[in-house]
Amino acid sequence: MSLTGGRIVARALADEGIPFAFGIPGTHNIELYDAVAEAGVVRLVLVTDEQSASFMADGVWRASGVMACANVVPGAGLTHAMSGIAEAYLDNIPMLVLGCGIRRDTGKAFQLHDVDQAAMVKAVTKAQFRPENGRDLYASIRAACRVARSRAPGPVFVEVPANLYLTTHDAVLEMPPAAAAEQPSETEIQRAAALLSRAEQPLLYLGLGAAGAGADLVALAERLEAPVATTFQGKGVFPESHPLALWPGFGAAAPPFAREVAGRCDATLAIGCKFGEVATGSYSFAVPRPFVHADVDPLVFGRNYPADATVTGDAALVVRALLQALGGHRRNTRNALLRAAMAAGRSAVRAEWAGAVSARVSPWRLISALQERFGPETIYCTDSGNGTFLAMEMLSLDQPGKFLAPVDYSCMGYSAPAAIGARLARPDCPVMALVGDGAFLMTGLELLTAAHHGVGVAFFILRDRELAQIAQFQDMAMNRKTASVLPDYDVAPLCAGLGVECLKLDTDAGIPGALARVAEVTGG
Repeated sequence: MSLTGGRIVARALADEGIPFAFGIPGTHNIELYDAVAEAGVVRLVLVTDEQSASFMADGVWRASGVMACANVVPGAGLTHAMSGIAEAYLDNIPMLVLGCGIRRDTGKAFQLHDVDQAAMVKAVTKAQFRPENGRDLYASIRAACRVARSRAPGPVFVEVPANLYLTTHDAVLEMPPAAAAEQPSETEIQRAAALLSRAEQPLLYLGLGAAGAGADLVALAERLEAPVATTFQGKGVFPESHPLALWPGFGAAAPPFAREVAGRCDATLAIGCKFGEVATGSYSFAVPRPFVHADVDPLVFGRNYPADATVTGDAALVVRALLQALGGHRRNTRNALLRAAMAAGRSAVRAEWAGAVSARVSPWRLISALQERFGPETIYCTDSGNGTFLAMEMLSLDQPGKFLAPVDYSCMGYSAPAAIGARLARPDCPVMALVGDGAFLMTGLELLTAAHHGVGVAFFILRDRELAQIAQFQDMAMNRKTASVLPDYDVAPLCAGLGVECLKLDTDAGIPGALARVAEVTGG
């Protein structure tokens, strides 16, 4: 079958089930854009900056579990997108970064945009591909997507030389079958089960990598009668309305009741997490021992917290195997005192939040009103800074894919474009973006993209007129703020120019009316 390079790539994207390609076309890939548009399977989304292209692709995956594409031109297109690519890399978000390269058939030097792109992205991608001829195009795209989703997920980079888009090729549209998910070792499972079975009160600690285990996580927690803490990214992986849900974390940043409950535990089972700096509060907590660590990526074991036993494998398979192995060791016996202590602790924290009334808008009143008004299917996107920590603590979520935040790379500018990607991927879910006013200056122009495509997202711009988290650190450590106070700006005329309605919310009294209008405008 003879096809142009653009049509081959369009076919590969469609066969991979990639729904969106975010980017800005350039002289090197207009043939690709034309072919993708002609095929009509993958939706092309024009962004205002390629940084947003990678954040939108990130948001698609986190909200839906479907991989998307950042489609970038050589040179500046790729470097603009690298912040979002790095966020995806450190947060383990699969993404196809479809790059274009210079022509490789002319022998000419000093071509437009000619830089070593593979070298630039090597540090922030799982793998880099550059097909040398048209016959390799289809297989390269498909193989890259497989790598992106496998084991510890992450972004992959494929550079397609521009000359491959200009000519036709004998296309080979075949791929070998995918490998089956890795089964955990029976020896590892039995050792883990033996350690957990001897514990009086184990702790369960879950990251985003545990999301695939689904309802079995509840069954495991109930079998062990274990309080369940999560990482930031793992928020919602275990239903937070469950009586055994403890807190997102259990270190120094957690409230006293959560630290006390975790401190009384005599074993830990961690699944799908790597104990990074943010999740552990700068490595502030001690892990109750014996410590069993399960993850699909064995490279995370022992990096920060040495384990007494490890289990390598897909979380769903690990949890299923543990449930079976624990069947003969433990019975499902409720600990009424434990559950009561956690319920009382959570209630006390919420009462404290409710009592902290602000002269402006109180965070707890806004976040609790959002949850009440828009329901459990709502997706929340936050930005690097205080907004992430407030939402992480105050939201109560019962599903994964509802809390989207830049965590380990902690890149400002994430929230607005990620929310657009999330809403495109999940048009059935309300999407709320909590955007810091500093971060809004980076990617806020994507409101134009949302308006153009009719994407109903509510952007709550948190106006404190400074880079609040950094300003607070400076004020505490140095008793002054340096280069962290923002020049003021007026959001309303900016929104008007972008075709977006702007509501002013100054006090708690205005919350019900503002949210009613948000629901009306966004269809939430």
